Amino acid sequence: MKTVAFVPIKTNNERLPGKNTKKFSNGRPLISYILETLKKVNGLDGVYVYCSDPGIKAFLPDGINYLQRDAYLDLSSTSFNEVLTSFARDVRADIYVLAHATAPFIKKESFEKGIEAVKTGKYDSALAVRKMQEFIWKDGKPFNYRPESIPRTQDLEPFYVETCGMYIYTSELICKEKRRIGYHPYLIEVTKTEASDINDPEDFMMADAMAADGNRDL
Repeated sequence: MKTVAFVPIKTNNERLPGKNTKKFSNGRPLISYILETLKKVNGLDGVYVYCSDPGIKAFLPDGINYLQRDAYLDLSSTSFNEVLTSFARDVRADIYVLAHATAPFIKKESFEKGIEAVKTGKYDSALAVRKMQEFIWKDGKPFNYRPESIPRTQDLEPFYVETCGMYIYTSELICKEKRRIGYHPYLIEVTKTEASDINDPEDFMMADAMAADGNRDL
């Protein structure tokens, strides 16, 4: 089954301008982390950066393909599903792996676990999630525990939060259903470090510290 990965990139970021190519203190640009990881993932037939600005090519390591997209896809009014369906029209494959430069620390093993799950046919999609066992409140009330009987956090019913860093889905799902998560998704539980998502200057500062510390799992 032909399987391709792609990293959609905008260069007109609003909350942290130029974040995708912004350099950490070690001199490495943010985008290099996810691309170097994808190069090592087994089972991929190609890796693409999907960006309207050809200038991004200066930041791509050997073995990564550049595919220019319409500048319309950079507009804040454009839905992200349009980006995904547009790439699926431009590059035909059986399975797509969506990754983001802003999630730099996802491991190759997590990608491979999701790809293999979807290839079995048992799952139509896979996504990275972070397990959460914490005391949650909703509408001013405890949601998952009773204050008169406080459990250990490890005994709380776990919730799983999307990390937004990795999605794997079939061609049929995105082309016909316009969805990146299907009806039978496989949840890939990742570490707190892998779940890192950079959106603003504070996120970048924290990721910079993790990069300097060797991306140790948390």
